[in-house]
Amino acid sequence: MNKDTLYVKRKRPTDMLLLTAIYISATLAVALLLGIILYVFVKGIHTVNWAFLTTVTSARKQTTGIAGNLLNTLYIIVITLLIATPIGVGSAIYLNEYAKPGKLVSLIEFTTEILSGIPSIIFGLFGMIFFGETLGFGYSLLTGSFTLVLMVLPLITRNTQEALRTVPDSYRTGALGMGSTKWHMIRTILLPSSMPGIVTGIILALGRIVGESAALLFTAGSDYKLPKFTGAFGDNLAKLAHKAMESGGTLTIELYLQMQKGQYDNAFGIGCVLIVIVLILNLLTKLAANKLRRE
Repeated sequence: MNKDTLYVKRKRPTDMLLLTAIYISATLAVALLLGIILYVFVKGIHTVNWAFLTTVTSARKQTTGIAGNLLNTLYIIVITLLIATPIGVGSAIYLNEYAKPGKLVSLIEFTTEILSGIPSIIFGLFGMIFFGETLGFGYSLLTGSFTLVLMVLPLITRNTQEALRTVPDSYRTGALGMGSTKWHMIRTILLPSSMPGIVTGIILALGRIVGESAALLFTAGSDYKLPKFTGAFGDNLAKLAHKAMESGGTLTIELYLQMQKGQYDNAFGIGCVLIVIVLILNLLTKLAANKLRRE
């Protein structure tokens, strides 16, 4: 007689085996993450100090610092996300809520999946030729940002689509049945409900932006100088804005160059800074998403 009920269920050996495998996999994943972070910090934390973070490398002044690379990395992150996030989320909303299912939508979705699998070095070559030479931006942070937009756009679009599909259709029909317009329904119901999935896509894109080096070597260059802030506030602001049109190496590029030179302490120090930046940006992104969801 089968005694399995809603309240009493017989424990099968396969269930216990799968549950054990899940716990082991989760433990290994967490242990691997903590091990990598711990190893990098043990190797490089002694290199990180205030001078390392606020100066640039200079043989004349005998200083070693990453302030210029840190600024370039923030430039790349801000410009790329400011362009890619609204386009990616907007494209997903159109494909999921407005476009009629058919061959064209299937072709667009297939194309975005193919784009997300193209090696970054190919994007770098395209960005160097199209943005750098054809459009005349040259080696600049703007060229690197435009190239990274192409790389992370499929990631944000597909994650947003999947997040929108998890929202029950009853939310849509209920809102429209109460007289809401479609855009009002999307803005006030669908987007807040799918915010965790959208944030996941942004975080994945953020990780790819921060960790990219191959494409940026071809597009953004490796300069690490800081703008010379002198004069009035308006002049300093103009110099800061003009920085986007100049060559600039990010932290990952500088890490690569330090490894090439055999400066392993500096390389691990940059690794520590990169990990902290990623953790802080992920935390801020989640806090912003939670606030938007509550509103």
